[in-house]
Amino acid sequence: MIGVTITRYFALRFLRTILAIFFTIFCLTFVVVFVEMLRRASDNPAAGAGAVALMTAMKVPAAAEMILPFAVLFGSMATFVDLTRKLELIVARAAGMSVWQFIMPAALTALLIGLVSVTVYNPLSAIMKMRSDQMEFELFGRPGSVRMDHGVWLRQHGVDGAAVLHAMEAANGGTNLSGVSVNLYSASGLFVERIEAAKAHLEPGVWVLEGAVVSAPGEPTREVGSYLLATDLTPEQAAAAATPPQGTPFWDLPGVAKRTAEAGLDATEYRLQFQTLLARPLLLIAMVLVSASFSLRFFRFGGVAKTLSGGVVAGFVLYIVTKVLSDLGGAGMISPFVAAWSPALVGSMLGTLTLLYSEDG
Repeated sequence: MIGVTITRYFALRFLRTILAIFFTIFCLTFVVVFVEMLRRASDNPAAGAGAVALMTAMKVPAAAEMILPFAVLFGSMATFVDLTRKLELIVARAAGMSVWQFIMPAALTALLIGLVSVTVYNPLSAIMKMRSDQMEFELFGRPGSVRMDHGVWLRQHGVDGAAVLHAMEAANGGTNLSGVSVNLYSASGLFVERIEAAKAHLEPGVWVLEGAVVSAPGEPTREVGSYLLATDLTPEQAAAAATPPQGTPFWDLPGVAKRTAEAGLDATEYRLQFQTLLARPLLLIAMVLVSASFSLRFFRFGGVAKTLSGGVVAGFVLYIVTKVLSDLGGAGMISPFVAAWSPALVGSMLGTLTLLYSEDG
């Protein structure tokens, strides 16, 4: 173990650099999203620059959360290089410190960032993102961002039989739908009719479909002003089905997954998102180990640019593997636990093995 003073000094250096990189990317993302929102608001007099800026500020934290692993990777590499350039790590080595001792502050910093991002940042960003989508829906009619699930799907059972609902967009926690289509089936599973409606809202025990068009086999299409569809869905179940996993706060994911399963929908992606967030601190530590295994090697062998480029490529490969396994887990081909934890575990072990070989081997 090393002293508290030098541990705090190294940890603060890593923390400042990582936060500076994250804030820089955050600001760039804000500018890009703000310009796009201003372009969309140019035809809407009700959407002023202040409202657009507020929506952008609430939308960007959720988008910036995806680049946190890269901020840790680049921040760790930059700090290691700066400490070496100023001969601070050289002095630490001469004083008898091993590579594991001056990597420990960086690993502890990554662990702290991971824990805060999961328990505090993620819930706040998810809540702000939902509020931003609601404001965007009210101003423009639909959110501008592309949904991961390309709409909302609901499966329900009622006195009218089983029904599968699809809506282009959802608002107010999934109780207000737009662009609705419903396939209604009898108790024996036979197709009965299809209803298409511009809007629908949930009331106790019933969906109210407005401006509905009903099509049934062997019957002419008919238009009705309002169509009442019995349902056993509660507002909580509708909200669970209408909220994408990436937009659900960390603390709500277990409950949402349970309610989604009770509504007859697949809750795999919610379980995967929960495990992914749990594994994030270890993934950030893996990024530190990967950056150290590359950014420390040039001290002896030269080739700074080549070595650092290798670290960047290794970090991107680890991120791509994480996404591929996440897609496999979302498709149900592997378990959510394996999909979420294996990249962080493998990355940590490979980074540790590389350091053992280069520093202690």
